[in-house]
Amino acid sequence: MIRFTLNGTAHEVGDVSPTMTMLDYVRENLHMTGTKEGCAEGDCGACTVVRVIDGRFEAVNSCLMQIGQADGVEILTVEGLEAVNGGKLTPVQDAMATGDGTQCGFCTPGFIGALFALEQSGEDVSDDVIHDALAGNLCRCTGYRPIVEAARAACGKIVDYTPKAAIVRSPEHATSGQVFHAPETLAELTRLRAEYPDAMLLSGGTDLGLSVSKDRRQPAAVIHTAHVAELLIIEETDDTLVLGAAVSYTNALPYIDRLYPSFAEMIRRIGSRQIRNLGTIGGNIGNASPIGDTPPCLIALDATLTLASASGAREIAIEDFFLDYRKTDLRADEVISSIGIPKLTAAQSFRTYKVSKRYDQDISAVIGAYRLTMNSNTVAEARIAYGGMAATPKRANAMEAALTGAAWSEEAASDAGAKADEDFSPLTDHRATSAYRALVAANLCTRLYRDLAGIEDKLEVVRV
Repeated sequence: MIRFTLNGTAHEVGDVSPTMTMLDYVRENLHMTGTKEGCAEGDCGACTVVRVIDGRFEAVNSCLMQIGQADGVEILTVEGLEAVNGGKLTPVQDAMATGDGTQCGFCTPGFIGALFALEQSGEDVSDDVIHDALAGNLCRCTGYRPIVEAARAACGKIVDYTPKAAIVRSPEHATSGQVFHAPETLAELTRLRAEYPDAMLLSGGTDLGLSVSKDRRQPAAVIHTAHVAELLIIEETDDTLVLGAAVSYTNALPYIDRLYPSFAEMIRRIGSRQIRNLGTIGGNIGNASPIGDTPPCLIALDATLTLASASGAREIAIEDFFLDYRKTDLRADEVISSIGIPKLTAAQSFRTYKVSKRYDQDISAVIGAYRLTMNSNTVAEARIAYGGMAATPKRANAMEAALTGAAWSEEAASDAGAKADEDFSPLTDHRATSAYRALVAANLCTRLYRDLAGIEDKLEVVRV
């Protein structure tokens, strides 16, 4: 039995598939049609609802969120917001209505959800913060100006609402021929992994949700890892940051921002807040996409993975984890339990650059990541990795060799970039041609030099 609170009312669900999306459940089963389906893949934001977990208000895409992921949490849809504000419109609803922030209205509930979560977060609201909060919501009527003005008017006016008491979660749920387990310990998870080696591992669900909504995939068994205590750790030693594999991008971001600011800037471009509130770095690694955003960064940073099974745990360098296209060294009875990321020393610098057609909400054509260790003006060590250039995220060995021992200069960076053809033979697809990818990979080395040298970059993202 899956138990959660929806708009203040407790729900117990035992008669639907645990991989049914929250969007389908509220619309089709409860006939609450305020939440809209636009793209059904987490891009447009029309389906945005608010998840209340551990006292935090987070916007999430209900088209990707499986109903099993709601076990033990509280969900607010647009229909329930007046109730949390004593029967009155919340400040963001009022600002949208009085400030002409809606025209056709189809996208409005999603904007309301995203802005209500921002409103309740207590963040210091700037235009950049508003832009980030709304990057996952699309509108084709208003031109965004009145929506942004509504956000400026409403945010900071926190609604005095106490989240409902946590509901006891259910460790397993079986219906419609599907098995759904939600273990709370690593021992329990690895036991289930051994028992169900073909089960789909579900954490944030941003991949599984897409396969359910688009491909109509219905896995026979699902193991939900998001409540496993050992997979939720965030720990620091003197020289390492350790992230549990089920830590969301949002929860990892403050630590990554402090230790690796360029990595954090790139993470802010992964999907939208709705996606980052659900998605995990462990999931981004596990799906083994050649254009995943975090693996090149983690390879350049010399990260290690801890892989756990019922028989024990082993560590592996992340660069050795990826074997071929969508193929990894993860055994059938193993799970990724944590990621260890070495901290930068005083002699080291790290940068990463993502090249895509859009700044927000887009898949990379090429992503480059670079860690340089300097000895005065000499490159003592270079670790360089790229995504989008091969069947797996991959180190650029020839580029590294060209830089190691070289005096650091724009010419040296350019010479290293020219080695891209020795390291990679990229494919042509609908995102970029092979020639374009090779040229970008080379030019990013020059950009790295200019960035570290503090030379002004004339390129600028214009935000409206």
